[in-house]
Amino acid sequence: MEKINKKLGIFILNYNGLKWIKKNLSNIIEYSKQASITIIDNNSQDESKKYIQANFPSVKLITHKINYGFAKGYNKVLLNNTSYDYFIIMNNDIRVTKNWLDPIIHLIKKQDVGIVQPKIMNSIHTDKFDYAGAAGGCMDILGIPFCRGRILNNTEKDLGQYNHNTEIFWASGCCLAIKSKLFQQLNGFDNDFFMHQEEIDLCWRTQSTDQKIYYCAQSTIYHYGGGTLEEGNPIKHYYNHRNNLLLLMKNLPIPSLIIILPLRLLMDYLISIYYFANSLKLLFLKLTGKKEENHTTYLNKLKICILILIAHISFMLLLPKFFAKRTPIRRKNIHKSSVILDYLLSKKNLLKNL
Repeated sequence: MEKINKKLGIFILNYNGLKWIKKNLSNIIEYSKQASITIIDNNSQDESKKYIQANFPSVKLITHKINYGFAKGYNKVLLNNTSYDYFIIMNNDIRVTKNWLDPIIHLIKKQDVGIVQPKIMNSIHTDKFDYAGAAGGCMDILGIPFCRGRILNNTEKDLGQYNHNTEIFWASGCCLAIKSKLFQQLNGFDNDFFMHQEEIDLCWRTQSTDQKIYYCAQSTIYHYGGGTLEEGNPIKHYYNHRNNLLLLMKNLPIPSLIIILPLRLLMDYLISIYYFANSLKLLFLKLTGKKEENHTTYLNKLKICILILIAHISFMLLLPKFFAKRTPIRRKNIHKSSVILDYLLSKKNLLKNL
């Protein structure tokens, strides 16, 4: 075990996550002896703070007076923190495994590696990769993020196909390690993202430095999902669609942006129409008695349709701000076709088939 207790800090953002603190914090403490652990509470209204103080005196608790979201919630603590050489940013709905830290630290201590992600498996279906990061993040030619081990909503079983360390485009904010100096050099996450895809923006900006982003196959964690927003919550679609457009506006060179942005907007409108049509279909089947459908199913699809349109409005309102802070960076190691078209037209739902 490496003697790095004072150099490695684990930071877990929490918002009304008492359920996950009870379920996972003891596990994280048990298998993370090399690190100090800090909970950053985003003004939770449940009993999270009292529970941590009463049951985990070794865990440092930092509380925000308002919910700053993922990006600013971390930035307010980490941007001025000089106590650690390495930050590990971690969700509260994670279960770790024995010796999960050592391979990550060994890899990130290499001179040219600035960010490392472990293998992220699903806590319910433990033989499958998790949606939120899987075996490391990729990006396709149209700026759609996907993962090794996860194409759209399709996740692969772990058959050893990703059992080697490799450079990746982005590391998941679900769990990543980053050199503190690099985080501060890049001014941390972009606060305007609030939540979702801010880690992709951070990793994209890392590509402008001499530091690389890596997947560590020898380190395994398990992710439950829904620690802050439950799986299937329509609001996730709002942030993912809006923030992906903002990501492209901020980082793509102008020649690529002129081609890709109109295509992405069109693609989003088609997706919105799909959800609207699907909602009407489910409502019709219910009203005609052909299918007993829970009303929340078609309402959620209608909400997703509306939220994608609202995401576009928000994107337009933020355009001047993001145009002003553009720092175009040519993308490295991108997938040369569209994963959505590959999936829909050729049924390619595994990375090896792309």
